Amino acid sequence: MLLHDLVQVSQQVAATRSRLAKRAALADLLRRADAEDVEIAVTYLAGELRQRRTGVGWAGLGGLPDPAPVPTLTVREVDAAFAAMALLSGPGSAAARAGAVAALFARATVAEQKLLRALVSGELRQGALDALMLDAVAAAAGVPVADVRRAAMLRGATAPVAAAALTGGLDALSAFTLTVGQPVRPMLAGTAPDVVQAFGKVTDVEGPSPECLVDVKLDGIRVQVHKDGSDVAVFTRSLDDITGRLPEVVELARSLPAQQLILDGEAILIDATGRPRPFQETASRTSTQHADEGDGHRVSAFFFDCLHVDGDDLIDLALASRLDRLDQVVPAASLVSRLCTSDPAAATQFFDQAVAGGQEGVIVKSVTAPYAAGRRGAGWVKVKPRHTLDLVVLAVEWGSGRRQGWLSNIHLGARHPDTGEFVMLGKTFKGMTDEMLRWQTERFLELETRRTSHVVHLRPEQVVEIAFDGLQRSTRYPGGLALRFARVLRYRDDKGADEADTIETVRRLSGPVYAEGAEIAASRRPSPARQWISAR
Repeated sequence: MLLHDLVQVSQQVAATRSRLAKRAALADLLRRADAEDVEIAVTYLAGELRQRRTGVGWAGLGGLPDPAPVPTLTVREVDAAFAAMALLSGPGSAAARAGAVAALFARATVAEQKLLRALVSGELRQGALDALMLDAVAAAAGVPVADVRRAAMLRGATAPVAAAALTGGLDALSAFTLTVGQPVRPMLAGTAPDVVQAFGKVTDVEGPSPECLVDVKLDGIRVQVHKDGSDVAVFTRSLDDITGRLPEVVELARSLPAQQLILDGEAILIDATGRPRPFQETASRTSTQHADEGDGHRVSAFFFDCLHVDGDDLIDLALASRLDRLDQVVPAASLVSRLCTSDPAAATQFFDQAVAGGQEGVIVKSVTAPYAAGRRGAGWVKVKPRHTLDLVVLAVEWGSGRRQGWLSNIHLGARHPDTGEFVMLGKTFKGMTDEMLRWQTERFLELETRRTSHVVHLRPEQVVEIAFDGLQRSTRYPGGLALRFARVLRYRDDKGADEADTIETVRRLSGPVYAEGAEIAASRRPSPARQWISAR
């Protein structure tokens, strides 16, 4: 398959909002692809390279040769070129890699160079999400989409499942089974603004006044633990193997009575008092192999689901049955706190207690739902406190992909009460409708003061209401803090920039744990119900 063919489909998918049109374009390409090209094409259309690390970054994409006049590159040639780059190491590797990049891009047309840049940088945004790709694979192979989704769940990846479906149909898909040691895609939760609405979503599935399970949503990292005798493997939500970074979790798994296990849970850093540390600290401690740091903090695992025990696959059983098996093999001290109730008021009280204890919130779950991995449905619905700030837009970046030609990613600042200047807290492009994008493009060009590269700098006048899930330390921003998961709620034309929230307001929300690296006023300790915000 020519790379040109894939580029054309990528452009078609990016140019339409119709899910059916996207699926049709993807399915048509997959039908035309040779068997050897399917995995490469699926991976590229997902915006990724098959090689986890190639050593090529933005710096390596400067000064590229002129594009080729006609398309000749195949997807297999591109994949082989990046595979060769990934193997380069040692003295002279940088020069060799630069030469390989130049040789590859010299054979690429203008449109192909653009796609390759986006793949290298991870910025290919075209709306070909994984769920849509699975639908396209089913359409191209002529098999039920449920079978494709299940195979992808069990294999933990779409590309090999696509290749199997297109070459072997249902028989090939049935070969994907739950296997200890092979991570599966984790079940994901939908969202609701409060516990009552979360109950409503689960009730729509279960019928009137069902009992729901309410789990505490821990502020840690998702872990999937596989045990086969003394062999233990720990995987992240993205299915990366981090076994060597979590010796405490490995030790716990080896102590459990079952010979074979697949458990779903969270790993979280706990201080000497038993209180969770902020997510940023957990992420830092689990990102590399750490020796004992002598701070009294320990990474602990807490489990909320069980997928396999000693030869029994449990993913198709109701949650209540899975929890019965979980309770048999995991001690109570290593279980996520949970409440089973049909009373939303009791669940709301449980939520308040979780937040006051420093956790993220809760997840309301259907007790009859099977483990539907990789999809956000009504079986699990998460609820987290939502806090908002009125901030000022300091600059904005031109969009890419479907947002090409619109001003999209906005830079957010809080007002400094003493100087009247603004302290940047982060960026976001989330929560914007097409109507909002059109409006802000016109509005921000009116406020433009200068441009640098793809950034338009503005007069600090426009106030925007931002929702966010938390704050974290930041050495990147001068205030020492950055917003987590910020998204636009609305623009506040009723407020002037002098009425925007101040950096002191933000610092009070952050809590004393983030005093390091920032001049944070700690004279007023936040209430326990607000301390969640210093985490994720």
